[in-house]
Amino acid sequence: MNTSRAEERSRERLVVVGGDAAGMSAASQARRLKGPDALEIVAFERGHFTSYSACGIPYWVGGDVPERDRLIARSPEEHRARDIDLRMRTEVVEIDVEGSRVRARDLDAGTESWTAYDKIVIATGARPIRPDLPGVDAAGVHGVQTLDDGQALLDTLTATEGRRAVVVGAGYIGVEMAEALINRGYEVTVVNRGKEPMSTLDPDMGRLVHKAMEGLGITMVDDAEVTALRTGDDGRVRAVATEDAEYPADVVVLGIGVRPETTLAKAAGLPLGEHGGLLTDLAMRVRGHANIWAGGDCVEVLDLVSGRERHIPLGTHANKHGQIIGANVGGGYATFPGVVGTAVSKVCDLEIARTGLREKDADRAGLQYVTVTVESTSRAGYYPGAAPMTVKMLAERRTGRLLGVQIVGREGAGKRVDIAAVALTAGMTVEQMTALDLGYAPPFSPVWDPILVAARKATAAVRSGAS
Repeated sequence: MNTSRAEERSRERLVVVGGDAAGMSAASQARRLKGPDALEIVAFERGHFTSYSACGIPYWVGGDVPERDRLIARSPEEHRARDIDLRMRTEVVEIDVEGSRVRARDLDAGTESWTAYDKIVIATGARPIRPDLPGVDAAGVHGVQTLDDGQALLDTLTATEGRRAVVVGAGYIGVEMAEALINRGYEVTVVNRGKEPMSTLDPDMGRLVHKAMEGLGITMVDDAEVTALRTGDDGRVRAVATEDAEYPADVVVLGIGVRPETTLAKAAGLPLGEHGGLLTDLAMRVRGHANIWAGGDCVEVLDLVSGRERHIPLGTHANKHGQIIGANVGGGYATFPGVVGTAVSKVCDLEIARTGLREKDADRAGLQYVTVTVESTSRAGYYPGAAPMTVKMLAERRTGRLLGVQIVGREGAGKRVDIAAVALTAGMTVEQMTALDLGYAPPFSPVWDPILVAARKATAAVRSGAS
């Protein structure tokens, strides 16, 4: 969109870098608050899709979600219909902070141009960790971050005759992709450098995930460092090698995790935290820059439990960031106070959840704490379908303040973590938690919900000073 100087003087221009959750939520909210006569919005997206659920990709690959387009919340055409000048397949390659402008490259035409801004939102997301290993760029090796990545993996799965898959990494992405491949009939091996899967849990809880995954027919290889990806004469991947063994593979999925995509921000001299993410204030404004905002997977956020900055790439945060940024850009006022680190996932029928601090997080923060672990069931023990559940709880030693909860179990286990997330946000003690008036009926929980059983045990541990 070309705008005359007269028009530019009469209205502000907002530039949005990144067309997914945070960026387009910010653009849409700003548009709701300010009409096109007051605010021009130009958004750049280097991919083929906007406003989609990256978290849903494993379930699309696995067949639970039958169509790719069900993951798309709003198409480019829908955004343009709201007077947002959305430029697809266009990558911002430079942010000139002093000149208040961005340089963008049309990836199809190869041309470049500058666009001036009055305000800018940086929503560049995160990039998958891709290890520097021999064979990592071979055919049949896939990362899974965007819809394009998911489609490329599906194309490989459809074209490949073999049924052996190796997943490198056992975090959320790795575990979810292992399930997706099991659902598609593959023999799955997960190679993990950690001692147990799910490093977001303490090792004792990760061990429960390990056993459950093996029970599902997944071969688990823990405490193993990948040294190379072996290829055949045709250039396709054939095996994943560690120091001790090789694991045959017709397809390899990299599920090692992600890092903030802040290459542009770093080159522009914007402030980054220890995890490589952009640092913002409570209004999501980049620190030290009045007209620059940032949100989504490219930022670090305040951990309300430890008081430290963390990088937590989740769509829930990205959408909230976008709403807050859009409100502030649009003339309103909103803040993002921080997070407690809540996450939930599953592998087949096993539900995995955590919120707050792990033991090593509490150690790093210099906190003294007690831990308790309880075994319970998702429903009254006599009610059909009651399934085992393990709850681990951390509490501050002297004060009894809740520090964290981890849950591993079957149906009905995972979302119980929300009780703990609310308690953490409210700064409750474990003793205060024991009085929570939670819903009860035999189909939903025992008389004492597992969370309350853990809180009672933690209260006793705090009182006795036990660890």
